[in-house]
Amino acid sequence: MAIAKAERLMNLALCLLGTRRPLSKRELRESIEAYLEAGSDDSFNRMFERDKDDLRELGLVIETVENLDGEVGYLARRDSNRLPPITLDAEEAAALGLAAKVWQQARLAGAASGALQKLRAAGLPEDVDPYGSHGALEPHIPVHEAAFEPLMLACRDRRPVVFDYRKANAAHPGTRHVEPWALECWRGHWYLAGFDRDRGAERVFRLSRITGKVRARAGRYTAEVPDVVTVRETVAGWAGEITDRSALIRLRAGAGYPLRAKAVSVRELGGGWDELEIPYGHGLDAWLVEFGPDVVVVEPAELRADVIDRLRSVAKG
Repeated sequence: MAIAKAERLMNLALCLLGTRRPLSKRELRESIEAYLEAGSDDSFNRMFERDKDDLRELGLVIETVENLDGEVGYLARRDSNRLPPITLDAEEAAALGLAAKVWQQARLAGAASGALQKLRAAGLPEDVDPYGSHGALEPHIPVHEAAFEPLMLACRDRRPVVFDYRKANAAHPGTRHVEPWALECWRGHWYLAGFDRDRGAERVFRLSRITGKVRARAGRYTAEVPDVVTVRETVAGWAGEITDRSALIRLRAGAGYPLRAKAVSVRELGGGWDELEIPYGHGLDAWLVEFGPDVVVVEPAELRADVIDRLRSVAKG
């Protein structure tokens, strides 16, 4: 069985690398004997999808192209699947080894190990052990969200996705159609940056707020992918960490310690309330809503109005 699958994968890879135009599923099925022997269309589709994912896991860059008739085709361009000669010194190899160790607790462990093997094949010196140096360091990035892997693959393959997303101030999730660009971990949380087709603009999504499955969609991106995607800067700005002004709030005594940690000044008002001056940036209204009746916004007026609107939306459900 293992030999048959290896032969099938090799034949599929040769077909995709040898074509000058995208090949449809029908054409690939007619070209590979193992696919012709598939009992039904469903059986073939499952086999082909598994094989395609296995080849991508092995490092083959497979493009998905939709023609004018809406038919989806596949090909693997040679220039996208050729590594130039690689020379790494001991320090660079050690850095790659540490990067691979980051993913040992996640499903990317196999891909990380496979990447190092590919680097050896492309010229990494045999006497350099990427895992041997700096053995005392054991970096880990937690990946608990089920949405991480399908979004990571969608970013890699440039595939649009659809998922249900619950905003911080919403009682129910809404459907989002997104062209994913990049994933990044910031302060223990994973975020996706991409183009939101429904809103026609760049958006950042926190993976822990994605509900249900991430569904891939066929077709090309409609927006240009930027050369640099500033996920952390965007999230920091939305979290109010990039600010140019202040807000004045009243906070119940003994409550809201995260707000107190950011306060520029604190003044006791008596009657169980304190007055705080805090930095005011994008997203502060959503954060203040989380503290419910323990917070009252004094100024500016637009922040107070935004907080009231969000509270009313939550109350309506």
